[in-house]
Amino acid sequence: MNGSGTKTPALEVQGLVKSYGSLKALDDVSLAVAGGEFVGLLGPNGAGKTTLFQILSGLFVADGGSVHVLGHDIRHSATAALAGIGVVFQQPTLDLDLSVLANLRFSARMHGMPGTRRRERIEAELLRLGLDEVANAPARTLSGGNRRRVELARALVHEPSVLLMDEATVGLDPASRRQLLDYVLDLRRERSVGVLWATHLVDEVERADRVVILHRGRVLDVGSPGEIVARAGAAGIGEAFLSMTGRPSSRDADG
Repeated sequence: MNGSGTKTPALEVQGLVKSYGSLKALDDVSLAVAGGEFVGLLGPNGAGKTTLFQILSGLFVADGGSVHVLGHDIRHSATAALAGIGVVFQQPTLDLDLSVLANLRFSARMHGMPGTRRRERIEAELLRLGLDEVANAPARTLSGGNRRRVELARALVHEPSVLLMDEATVGLDPASRRQLLDYVLDLRRERSVGVLWATHLVDEVERADRVVILHRGRVLDVGSPGEIVARAGAAGIGEAFLSMTGRPSSRDADG
């Protein structure tokens, strides 16, 4: 159960399978994200969200199935496919001993961006995310919310068509969590970036265009929040999630 209407998917996943010994972490997972679409990947801890993101970002290789980014097969055209993806991982990945600016420069060089364009894009993202005043500060001196903003700026500096956010609000206070979500929701409209937002927090997908519910490596349902609620005969997306997974739904990072 997937699809994105008549839009051409920026990201298309078909029949993805990944096992670790006898544990099947992903079992025939299919989904799609169109440009300018915010898709919430909702699942409890252990659902397979991080394994999926590791495959989408080229860190792991799937046992079966396919991943296409802007039509490029990640298995056969990895460089072209990965050039279209920006990622914010659940675990922090900044070099805390480097400045904000140095972290962004390193990432831009890794993407092969020429000097002039690199400077323009870094400056634009620092301004857009309100980080220009801390550009020369060591990353370790920043708050958790600002570190996440730097990671987001780094993911966007090469202007990807698809943004992957893997439990990106973990450890943030509620205000920082809302600010990050609001920014990404605005981003997908303003730049037509396709967003796949993985979370176990129900309130983070309530404004999604579509929601993919993942549990024990399998996709249980895909649709708008309203469609999923209606099919489950539930009062809300949290109740629908609980009825499908048998797991309580978290409403807030502090819950």
